[in-house]
Amino acid sequence: MARVLYTAEATVTGGRANGHGRTTDGNLDVQLRSPKEMGGEGDGTNPEQLFAVGYAACFEGALGVIGRREHAEAGDVSIDSRVSLLPTEDRGFKLAVELDVTLPQIQDPEQAIKIVAAAHQVCPYSNATRGNIDVVLTANGHAVD
Repeated sequence: MARVLYTAEATVTGGRANGHGRTTDGNLDVQLRSPKEMGGEGDGTNPEQLFAVGYAACFEGALGVIGRREHAEAGDVSIDSRVSLLPTEDRGFKLAVELDVTLPQIQDPEQAIKIVAAAHQVCPYSNATRGNIDVVLTANGHAVD
């Protein structure tokens, strides 16, 4: 087994509809609620929001790794992240992700696409979800294949 770099620990009680989640270090403490769009009151956060924030933050870190490798200054990166919850044909559920990446200091569209595509190969969230969910990426408004 590979050397563990970090392990996050959290406890959730009550589930997504009326629950509570807290990391063992206390830095994250959230009330979990179903969104209004799913019949909830929407007065808390939900797993999809947490996933959207986590994936975008992780992807930004991967962009920094690739920027250093490529000797390209990515600058003040911004990532608009959307995580959708979708029903499956077998009455289950799946996720779909869209990450719109803005690299303000990378003017060349091809270079921006190359950096985002490479970050997608490095990001732990991308690696964990690859082949399991649809992930759509853009770099400075251009589609990343």
